[in-house]
Amino acid sequence: MGGKKIKSIKHLLSWVRLLKTWQFFLIFILLLFISATCLRIDHIRMSNLRDKVLSADEEGNAEELSQSLTKLQKFTLSHIVVNVVEENGTNKLEFGTGVFYLEQSYLRDASVAMEKAAEMEVDDSNPNGNIYALASAVCRPKAIANGWAWNSPGYLNCFTEELAKYPASDVESQTATASVPSTELYRREFVSPVWTPCLSGFVILLTLILGVVIFIRFLLWALLEITLIIMKKA
Repeated sequence: MGGKKIKSIKHLLSWVRLLKTWQFFLIFILLLFISATCLRIDHIRMSNLRDKVLSADEEGNAEELSQSLTKLQKFTLSHIVVNVVEENGTNKLEFGTGVFYLEQSYLRDASVAMEKAAEMEVDDSNPNGNIYALASAVCRPKAIANGWAWNSPGYLNCFTEELAKYPASDVESQTATASVPSTELYRREFVSPVWTPCLSGFVILLTLILGVVIFIRFLLWALLEITLIIMKKA
């Protein structure tokens, strides 16, 4: 009876050994390389789409900006996009585009709001008067001298520095009048799924399945070898 069991175990071992381990590992390594390549391609495509968004933002083309954002969002939601982003001096892995800002749109809108505020009349009880008009009077000559556009960072920084010279209460009350937009309105981030049925997703899934097969095969081989040794000693 014991001889038949040993023969059965040896038969199972011979069947397991037919599937050569090095062949499995070779295919597994190849699939890992293909998975990494697919993820890299998806990341590059996402970066290109994001660059188009930033280019449209810089050009000030609202229609093209909207279309570019839609394309970027659709791509990110339908692909596995792995991105390394820096936060507080450390790099971390994220799925998606990471946070980016429509900086030029903000500069344009903020500058328009400040220019409108500079033309407004304020309460005569305020001893400082219209601080936006005062800031504009200082920054306009600098803009002409330095060749700054009305929506350039240099002009906006000058405006901000001039406003900082006045009491915070004046800035807060007149900022409400100026309707300067919050930077959060220009913040964008699209998050991709951890897995989705795309080329990268299927290759990664196949890689994981093969990895599980290799593990189970090794576990089965180890258990059969241990069982065989125990039965021989019995």
